[in-house]
Amino acid sequence: MMRARVPLLLLGILFLASLSASFATSLREEEESQDNPFYFNSDNSWNTLFKNQYGHIRVLQRFDQQSKRLQNLEDYRLVEFRSKPETLLLPQQADAELLLVVRSGSAILVLVKPDDRREYFFLTSDNPIFSDHQKIPAGTIFYLVNPDPKEDLRIIQLAMPVNNHQIHDFFLSSTEAQQSYLQEFSKHIPEASFNSKFEEINRVLFAEEGQQEGVIVNIDSEQIEELSKHAKSSSRKSLSKQDNTIGNEFGNLTERTDNSLNVLISSMEMKEGALFVPHYYSKAIVILVVNEGEAHVELVGPKGNKETLEFESYRAELSKDDVFVIPAAYPVAIKATSNVNFTGFGINANNNNRNLLAGKTDNVISSIGRALDGKDVLGLTFSGSGEEVMKLINKQSGSYFVDGHHHQQEQQKGSHQQEQQKGRKGAFVY
Repeated sequence: MMRARVPLLLLGILFLASLSASFATSLREEEESQDNPFYFNSDNSWNTLFKNQYGHIRVLQRFDQQSKRLQNLEDYRLVEFRSKPETLLLPQQADAELLLVVRSGSAILVLVKPDDRREYFFLTSDNPIFSDHQKIPAGTIFYLVNPDPKEDLRIIQLAMPVNNHQIHDFFLSSTEAQQSYLQEFSKHIPEASFNSKFEEINRVLFAEEGQQEGVIVNIDSEQIEELSKHAKSSSRKSLSKQDNTIGNEFGNLTERTDNSLNVLISSMEMKEGALFVPHYYSKAIVILVVNEGEAHVELVGPKGNKETLEFESYRAELSKDDVFVIPAAYPVAIKATSNVNFTGFGINANNNNRNLLAGKTDNVISSIGRALDGKDVLGLTFSGSGEEVMKLINKQSGSYFVDGHHHQQEQQKGSHQQEQQKGRKGAFVY
């Protein structure tokens, strides 16, 4: 009898363990579905890599670590750089392709190439159409200057690591914050490489005396002036045929695709109360970063983390430095609760289309209705007839950005009138 009970007991333990694991998995999926996996709050999503009195470098947590739904972004990272006036980010190279966008201020970017070649770029956020941006190839040594005597420099970078999912910055300098990577070689390697004794190498390159406080340092105006002579404008030019610009009195959006990186760069501004009508991107996964201001965003996607025909809305109140990810084909609407502007990066952007679900222009629903049998299809798709659907769609004469307060004000006006009528009626009765 005891021998028969032991296998039964083991089977019972295995069953309970399996049940527990299954419950834990379903609980994690339920928790993830209850949270918003597409929203990265600025308060707890950015990790500081370096900070001193002159500025900081921060990196957003990995997208795929927040949610399995963002696994296609595992090879992309966001990096934020900020520096005080008249400062220098010391020379470095990164094991990642970098796409750098100026959010505010101006910068002199220097790319160092072999054979004594250098490229100087002057970047600024003053361009009314599109903030300046520049691509930095992986492994290229570069340094960055904030030449302005008064304004801070703010930069956002899309980093595409080439080794693994992490980014590593290799600084030549040895500072109070970190050692130069050159110091990690055995003594005989730098001695032979520089044809000098190690003591001299250490004194000239690595000695603690004269070390900078960190990788962001102060630079004098004469040095800035010399660098400025070589700098040229990077992307401040007339829009190319590949640029896509839409806009009206409520907002504007400019998109530019870098085909070599398969990445879309966007700059969007919206006035308080404006609504970017529901729309979706056909292929691109868009990473939206709030530069200034506040907005309400609603994204519609599958319920939970499974293949399903059930959908739910993922809402977030966005503010400065918040990040929101818009997956491909997921409909989204954005309402500005203050004047707001965004920088966006679209991943998998080649041959991508933006499809609108409302408004006069580029509306894919109205495109169905204008086909030969379109109204019949709309009548079968929605509860009303095809003619009723088209009539409803055509009520909106605006495109892309519309007045988000209009219908809300009408509703409030109607409610106010109803309250007044109730009040008058009540007074009459009494």
